[in-house]
Amino acid sequence: MADGIAPGTAGISGASGGAALGTAETPGASDGIAPGTAGISGTSGGIALRTPEAPGTPGTPARDAVHARMFRRRVWVAVLVAGAVALTGAGVAATSLIRSPAQLAADAEPPPQDVLVARVENRVLAETVVLRGTVAAGQTLQVAPVAAGGEGGSAPVVTKVSVKSGDAVRSGKVLMEVSGRPVFVLPGSLPVYRDLKPGATGDDVKQLQRALADLGHGRGGDAKGTFGPGTKNAVEDFYASIGYDPRPAVDDDGAAVDGAKASVTGAERAADDARDALAANTDPAQVKPLEKARDRAAEDLATARETLAEARAAAGPMVPAAEVVFVRAFPARVATVTARTGGQLSGTAMTLSSGKLMAQGYLQDHQKGMVRAGQKVRLLAESTGQETAGRVVSVADTPSRQDQQNGPQGPDGGDGSGGGGDAAPGNGAVGYLFTVEPTRELPSALAGQEIRLTIEAASTDGKALVVPITAVSAGVDGRTVVTTVDGTGRQERVEVRTGTTGDGFVEVVPTAEGVLKEGDEVVTGVNPGAAAAPAPVTPQGSP
Repeated sequence: MADGIAPGTAGISGASGGAALGTAETPGASDGIAPGTAGISGTSGGIALRTPEAPGTPGTPARDAVHARMFRRRVWVAVLVAGAVALTGAGVAATSLIRSPAQLAADAEPPPQDVLVARVENRVLAETVVLRGTVAAGQTLQVAPVAAGGEGGSAPVVTKVSVKSGDAVRSGKVLMEVSGRPVFVLPGSLPVYRDLKPGATGDDVKQLQRALADLGHGRGGDAKGTFGPGTKNAVEDFYASIGYDPRPAVDDDGAAVDGAKASVTGAERAADDARDALAANTDPAQVKPLEKARDRAAEDLATARETLAEARAAAGPMVPAAEVVFVRAFPARVATVTARTGGQLSGTAMTLSSGKLMAQGYLQDHQKGMVRAGQKVRLLAESTGQETAGRVVSVADTPSRQDQQNGPQGPDGGDGSGGGGDAAPGNGAVGYLFTVEPTRELPSALAGQEIRLTIEAASTDGKALVVPITAVSAGVDGRTVVTTVDGTGRQERVEVRTGTTGDGFVEVVPTAEGVLKEGDEVVTGVNPGAAAAPAPVTPQGSP
């Protein structure tokens, strides 16, 4: 053969990913390919390619060229496929050898610990109790004046509102005006229940006299609790100071006094005439009748004079119940205002709170022993984010039911509803009432609002070693211990004494010096994700 290919056996062969090409040639074939037997064969990933030819077909130049081109194409396809297979194998091998930096770092880390640990801290530890409370004043008072109507019997109308919500008010301040008449505030614990008029006596008159005297209007020579001439003068002076004329106690334009004066004048003249007639009489028979007339005239004069005194005592200025509001203590604040100028007076016109704002709440049985007078408190108004310090001033000894309270209990022990207080009833929960006094005055807008109280129930005396409560355990021998763990996983039990607890931590004092310090790690639990066996535990003091 001119090609050097043995008839029927010539070809290209390969193994392990190679390709084998074989061509069979019949005698007389010029291209050396035997009809029906030419092909490419291979093993172990190789590809076999065969190009059959009809037996006995004589070769021609054109036919030989077609077969040659087909053969070359098939050879290239086989080579490309074999190359792809080889590259795939190389990629698989590379993935088993190459590692990313993150993977290398992860492979270098020690296996996860079989226990959970926490660091020993050195700090002040405080035990706290967090409760909900309410801001309340010593007294909450509804201002609902029952004023007389205007001219012609029309409904009372609000003609002026002198304050707004949040305002501080002082004694003698005019809050509003109804049908042209003032409504003012004075200090006093006894709610007004009647008009205070000249001639009246009682504790409410004494309260009025004291309030006016504090404003510089003394009662003169009047006895305490008696509305006499001196108190009249004080009332007239006070009304003048706020720009109003007082209402007359007897609304008759002075007719009663004028009539009494006229009666006295007539009685005086009659008495004078009776005396003159008796003195001028010369008839002994007329002496007795004239003496009788004289005596009766004197009696009539005395009666007229008593009537005049009574009329004068009843006349003068009065303080109507609709014009005065008594509050227990100052400062007083305007909590809400519902009255509007020009509107008809109906129901509550405004609400006042009197006295220093305090915070109050209720303790449950398990909290009662943790809170006592004098403890520090942090008051947080969640609506504004404002925080204020305070202290506990009182804790009730017996439980009370909130829905049995008339309102928040004031610092003086009285109920905070005052005259017509509008404090809402509680939710019926039983608890021990406690009161917190802030170190600085709370904004008046917080009156009636809920507040969060964090009470410092206990605290360590300065810094101390503290660990999570879960790190402390008691052994069968009764000793309290914590278990330390070092970087190698070696564990050691350390005997400790426990102290103050709070916020999930507990103060610990090691019984031996130097065996526990800040920064040491202590076991707090078991790591459920670790499969390693626990490290051996070394008793305290072992090498």
